[in-house]
Amino acid sequence: QVQLVEAGGSLVQAGGSLRLSCTASQSLAVFGRIGWYRQAPEKERELVARFGRDGTTTYADSVRGRFTISRDNTKNAVYLQMNSLKPEDTAVYYCKAWIFARGDYWGQGTQVTVSS
Repeated sequence: QVQLVEAGGSLVQAGGSLRLSCTASQSLAVFGRIGWYRQAPEKERELVARFGRDGTTTYADSVRGRFTISRDNTKNAVYLQMNSLKPEDTAVYYCKAWIFARGDYWGQGTQVTVSS
């Protein structure tokens, strides 16, 4: 059973920074893709940043240049460094991983609230 556990969400002022972590119950090598999504109130869940199967990174236009996704294979962890946070970044942030022939796995989410 794959488990993804997010941590690091908090209340922060606009312009501040946060670092989210996602710890997987299995080696990151198992996952074809892994990354971060977010869902704001009354909005659809959207991609924030992810690692592709070839290790390349993809970012949403709204976060490019402010957020950085990284990984530590020794800790089975993926991180999201968020700088220059804006109120519109307020959302529940989810870790999502995909395994070939098995599908998607989601974490429980962590709340990020950015005050103006």
